[in-house]
Amino acid sequence: MAWLILIISAVFEAVWATALGMSDGFTRPVPTVVFLVAGAISMIGLARALKAIPLGTAYAVWTGIGAALTVTYAMITGTEAVSAAKIIFLVGIIGAVIGLKLVPTRRVTEPDQSTP
Repeated sequence: MAWLILIISAVFEAVWATALGMSDGFTRPVPTVVFLVAGAISMIGLARALKAIPLGTAYAVWTGIGAALTVTYAMITGTEAVSAAKIIFLVGIIGAVIGLKLVPTRRVTEPDQSTP
């Protein structure tokens, strides 16, 4: 369930990043509100996922998916140029995200602070 929450929060990361670009420095109300709501949902989801997924892995997956979706949306809408190199690198990002999910992880426990 933590992975599903992480992926959904990464989608909201792409939403807030796109809305931020459309907000024109927070002068346009609708994109500004979308930015604030999506940002809150995204951060809450990331925080919830961190209960079960290590920070480094969760953050890399969250930013990787968010970045890939943001660039993909920009290319689809024509606000960013499409190139074979960009597509190759986007596939690389998604491949790395999948790799992080497939690599077994174990939580490292904090050392006992009670002993000097």
